[in-house]
Amino acid sequence: MSDLLSKLEAIHYRFIEVGTKIVDPDIISDMERYVKLTKEYKDLEEIDIVYKEYKNLIGNLKSSRELLETETDPEMREMAKMEIDELDQKIPLIEEEIKMMLIPKDPEDDKNAIMEIRSGTGGDEACIFVEDIFRMYTMFFKEMGWQYDILNSSPGTVKGYKEISLEIIGVGLYGMLKFESGVHRVQRVPETESQGRVHTSAITVAVLPEAEEVDFELDMNDVRKDTFRASGAGGQHINKTESAIRLTHLPTMTVVECQDGRSQHKNLAKAISVLRSRLYQAELDRVHEIRAAHRKTLVSTGDRSAKIRTYNYPQGRITDHRINKTIYNLAAFMNGDMREMIDALKLAENAEKLKGQEVI
Repeated sequence: MSDLLSKLEAIHYRFIEVGTKIVDPDIISDMERYVKLTKEYKDLEEIDIVYKEYKNLIGNLKSSRELLETETDPEMREMAKMEIDELDQKIPLIEEEIKMMLIPKDPEDDKNAIMEIRSGTGGDEACIFVEDIFRMYTMFFKEMGWQYDILNSSPGTVKGYKEISLEIIGVGLYGMLKFESGVHRVQRVPETESQGRVHTSAITVAVLPEAEEVDFELDMNDVRKDTFRASGAGGQHINKTESAIRLTHLPTMTVVECQDGRSQHKNLAKAISVLRSRLYQAELDRVHEIRAAHRKTLVSTGDRSAKIRTYNYPQGRITDHRINKTIYNLAAFMNGDMREMIDALKLAENAEKLKGQEVI
């Protein structure tokens, strides 16, 4: 109890310090520093509110125990006992809440995200499943009140998509979607199968935190820009003008295309955003690999070649292989009802961090 209280007191003094700094004109003029401190202030404020409540409960418990030791009046003693019993139940609950709050947050969790969905093994069926998964996610976004914009898409031979990428904007977004990166496997009878046999196909999903200029400085001298005519659906205008953009980051040969918007200017801005995010993610992956040498993370391994989930249509189930969780409600899941699985993944990651004694 005293150890937890001392940690909270240190956070409280840091909260006061940051509150003083964010009104300092020198810091306000330094946008990068100001943004980081404002974010830190917001995070610390949540803990500070709980700290004050916890400190108040500890104080009340101490007072009630002192009253029980010194008071002779039976009625007052009974009231003190009732208060102690109530506080003995409340305090462990708030302590668990505090422990969860003290788990170091991934600084990327509150960011917007870039999602890229690509067909893998399975030919036409994989392209169809890309479209199914894309629909599943967009229905989940709608439920969460998030907005999305398609950045680039490549249609499948029969139907669906070979690949599709989108930008998603919302509160606490990356922290919920980061668990979706990896290989998603589907087992079902394909529309193209005349024999009625169950086939297994796979697609890959990559979720990148959207990098802002303060996160990753992209030197445009290292980038080659090409324009070309957009292909696929989009009406007459989109195919007549060279509105599509291809950016190549020469040091890493990372290539990004954006062609779903009519405006070359908008496509360029979005392509720069995706390129910056991909390069930022590469840097994050490098850092995570170093950390993984000390602690293997069960849930977010960062390995996008790892099979993370199976969608089995004949049995109507979804199984997440990282946490061995199965949900027998495939139809609802494919309609965007994903919250139970995402919450279970977040809980598993937090439990693992607690077990690894990563609480600050």
